[in-house]
Amino acid sequence: MQEVEVVGVRIELPSNQPLVLLKEVNGERHLPIWIGAPEASAIAFVQQGIVPPRPMTHDLLVNLIHALKREVTFVRLVSVEDTVFHAEIVFEDGTAVNSRASDAIAVALRIPCPIYCADEVLNEAGVRIADAEPEGEEEQDNAEQEMRQFREFLADVEPEDFER
Repeated sequence: MQEVEVVGVRIELPSNQPLVLLKEVNGERHLPIWIGAPEASAIAFVQQGIVPPRPMTHDLLVNLIHALKREVTFVRLVSVEDTVFHAEIVFEDGTAVNSRASDAIAVALRIPCPIYCADEVLNEAGVRIADAEPEGEEEQDNAEQEMRQFREFLADVEPEDFER
């Protein structure tokens, strides 16, 4: 398992398909996951610090976890089958609950807790994006450069390219 972090959520044109981009914390691979619009909004809201006036679904789930005095220790992306990513939300006692990857990511960002990805998933669906940014640049600049490079990569790729 490798720890990953959320780089960002984008809408890719011309398909208008949202995706979340993850990156290895201690590596150079990126993991693109095409997700639904509601999940993209849920992830983007947390990243942008937007607090809705009423709890959204993922907020409600986190509120329930806290009300039940449980603790999510981490989430993990465990497999990818026919371009569908499967995840688990793991509690303090080791209990793992099956989840869509996008929902697990949205919960992890709200808890907050680490996000891990199985090596097999990174080996199958991870991509390397060349590092064209000189060292010493601001973290925000690095994220923007990663997204630019990733958009260039996406210009020539379709979700079906990640099938076995």
